[in-house]
Amino acid sequence: QVQLVESGGGLVQAGGSLRLDCASTGGGFSFYAMGWYRQGVGKQRELVARIGSSGLANYAADVKGRFTISRGNANNAVSLRMTSLQPEDTAVYYCNAMTRQRAYPYNQVEYWGQGTQVTVSS
Repeated sequence: QVQLVESGGGLVQAGGSLRLDCASTGGGFSFYAMGWYRQGVGKQRELVARIGSSGLANYAADVKGRFTISRGNANNAVSLRMTSLQPEDTAVYYCNAMTRQRAYPYNQVEYWGQGTQVTVSS
């Protein structure tokens, strides 16, 4: 079965940078969209950034200009480059990927990674 494997989280001081990586395993999947969500303590899970197969990216307002999302050539991997990190960015970051069933009715199928902790100290 397909899995999303995340890496790159850790502890960083405010103003620092981290790169998160996510790669799919378990099959030759190609996702039409991949992205990153995050959930801080006491907060709802929220979209951080998403990129489609066309290369069009969408960012949350509070990370735009600081984070950059990119995809792998096979559309089965995604990375998030985070710069100018602030304590408010502290959260568990989850990789997300979407595809369609290979047979009728071709419903959307969504996958999630296990999450990787990002902690930003002031």
